[in-house]
Amino acid sequence: MVYNINGDVMQLLADLLRPKKLDDVIGQEHLVGKNKVLRNLVENKKMFSCILHGKPGIGKTSIAYAIVSELNIPYRFLNATINNKNDFDIVIEEAKMEGQMLVIMDEIHRLNKDKQDLLLPYIENGLILLIGLTTANPYSKINPAIRSRVQIFELHELTLEDIKKGLKKACQSLENIKINEEALEYIAKLSSGDFRSALNLLEVSYYSAVNHEITLETIKDINSKPVFFHDKNEDGHYEVLSAFQKSIRGSDADAAVHYLARLIEAGDLDSIYRRMSVIAYEDIGLANPAMGPKVHAAIQAAELVGLPEARIPLATVVIELARSPKSNSAIMAIDAALSDIHAGTTGNVPMHIKNHNPAYKYPHNFPKSYVKQQYLPDNIKDKKYYQPKDNKYENALTKFSQEMRNEK
Repeated sequence: MVYNINGDVMQLLADLLRPKKLDDVIGQEHLVGKNKVLRNLVENKKMFSCILHGKPGIGKTSIAYAIVSELNIPYRFLNATINNKNDFDIVIEEAKMEGQMLVIMDEIHRLNKDKQDLLLPYIENGLILLIGLTTANPYSKINPAIRSRVQIFELHELTLEDIKKGLKKACQSLENIKINEEALEYIAKLSSGDFRSALNLLEVSYYSAVNHEITLETIKDINSKPVFFHDKNEDGHYEVLSAFQKSIRGSDADAAVHYLARLIEAGDLDSIYRRMSVIAYEDIGLANPAMGPKVHAAIQAAELVGLPEARIPLATVVIELARSPKSNSAIMAIDAALSDIHAGTTGNVPMHIKNHNPAYKYPHNFPKSYVKQQYLPDNIKDKKYYQPKDNKYENALTKFSQEMRNEK
């Protein structure tokens, strides 16, 4: 909450400009554009429980408020962490009186079991329409009981043009503002795709500038973080991430460290963490399986010490990733299996390995814990998804597997 000099509550620009309809939402055309799913639901005056997930400041709350505004239905805003069970009870009673209530639930991934158990039957019968908001991955962080009752929609990162478009619209609400294209673009770049952050910086700049004339110097006095551009056209973030992974995959430690430095300079530690975690299992894989835990340990160390020291554990593990032997056998195996499943090539689980079947041979009762029996369905019983690569660790696994099968 912000107060002005007279002690009155001053509404922040980000709240003042909260969209009243889907047309006011910045970006997210894949959800709110013409003939897209949320647009069509609103136009048909119909809504279903859903979860909106994505990075901070890209429009989750804005879309939720635009939906309730356009549908003109009763709603309540709850936070899974802050609001207690009594708050939830009150909302449910209000829903019973209204006939239906739309509940916008922030930080839904933090919803504890007591609150879930309270809400689930009412989500099930439609008394509560839920719009959950989260920055977390709902497939791993949200209870399956909730997931099975909602649709999940992912919001995309906002582009530089999305942010600039929103800022220009916001400028229309600021009386006598003077700002040029260069300053607008600078604010957009500093926001790193977070529109709320961009609006906040614009508002602070407006009120701190002489005669409301916002210049680059005005902005730099408020936010001294350097704007780092990955390449000449200034939109190469994903290109640098791609080059980072390909340098490691190509065993070029120098190039890997170079691109790591560019990502660190851009302040994007989250992308570094995610990409290193993928690389450890996609590109190094079974050739050096210790790299997965090592990457995780380096990430924890980086989080613990923060920048600038975080660069040290990150550089250490990136060099080891680049110099490690490589194998993509695991990703090739799982993708081949998924391809069969998508094509309908599955079949029934063999009878002898179903639950409590006496025909099942318990491997631990046999030498080297191995006994020959069929595990795959009949129609794919000879399928070989895993094709080992030629490296020390996988060769050892293959040798051990062959020795087991040759044991009489």
